[in-house]
Amino acid sequence: MYQNILHLLVILKNMWEVYFIFVALLLILTVLPKIPSSHWIFRVPDFGKIQITYISLIVFVFGFFISFKHFWYYQGLLLAIFIYHGIILIRYTPLYPVKKHPQSKNSSEKYHFISANVYQFNKDYNQFINLINKNKPEIFLTMESNSDWEKALQVLEKDYPYQHKVTLENTYGMHFYSKMEIEESKTHFFVADDIPSIEAHLKTKDGFRFVFFGVHPPPPSPTEEETSKERDGDLLSTAKRVQEIKKPLIVVGDFNNVAWSKSSILFRKTSHLIDPRVGHSFVSTFHAKYRLFRFPIDLMFHSEDIFIKDLKTLENFGSDHLPVYCEFFIDHHNDDQEKRVEEADSEEIEEAEEIIEEGKEEDGERDAIVKED
Repeated sequence: MYQNILHLLVILKNMWEVYFIFVALLLILTVLPKIPSSHWIFRVPDFGKIQITYISLIVFVFGFFISFKHFWYYQGLLLAIFIYHGIILIRYTPLYPVKKHPQSKNSSEKYHFISANVYQFNKDYNQFINLINKNKPEIFLTMESNSDWEKALQVLEKDYPYQHKVTLENTYGMHFYSKMEIEESKTHFFVADDIPSIEAHLKTKDGFRFVFFGVHPPPPSPTEEETSKERDGDLLSTAKRVQEIKKPLIVVGDFNNVAWSKSSILFRKTSHLIDPRVGHSFVSTFHAKYRLFRFPIDLMFHSEDIFIKDLKTLENFGSDHLPVYCEFFIDHHNDDQEKRVEEADSEEIEEAEEIIEEGKEEDGERDAIVKED
């Protein structure tokens, strides 16, 4: 009897220790992104906000099954963590009210695009080609596409006669394919000569014109860039360029960022673009193989005269990212989305300029040719 009680006490002690470790870890991961540093240690926890929210709720419920000193202090802290993250994340769910916009006689036809980080070392070319042939988007963008991917995708060029190619072997190559006429296109190297962005001016068959921007800045991580300076500088340079363009516009790609981070919000407000995830869903894309540890880092933003009908991920084709599929139309005569546009104030504009300069000054020291580990 005495041994059984002793054994139970040991179990309860271990449960308390596990509980306390989780509370401490959740608190640290919540506080770190609030620290104004560009080091990856402070930026990466933002990626896991969805997971942090779920885990804080699970640990909160678990706390009721054990007894310990200062019970309500720790439970109250967990509840505060859950509410804090929940208030931010609820904007990116159908629970957040956003008006739906039907097509009208003044709007364009529906168009479709696919944006995919193909993973440079992924050799399942046919899986991606089949994905394109199955969904038949009018335009698609590939990231991490090198010369091998360019050669493999040549079979699609008969259906996609318009292309813009930036072939690199450093995992930052980009290829853009279109059934629509490309009236003008250019490659930008905003912060470094090995990190491209694509700007393509398109004309549809029904006479509408819009601009497609493809981006893929480097991530802050222990294995790639030590800080987020180049990523943030590249994204805010794109936002600055977007402001110069007076056409309907879409920016899409592997942002290596999440929509609720400070730099993403600054991007949205500086560019005067809309985040279609608001009132819709997270659209999580990375890592494709691990559903429970999947982050929404392949983002999209659009101008107020672009209207989104559908935004979702498609099936995995062998990459570490799921592809993003979007259905949209253009309507110059509908200003219903004007209220969704937020503009940066003078202080935020000044901050964006400082971040751009820091990004240009940062030396990423990337290899020109990257080989798989």
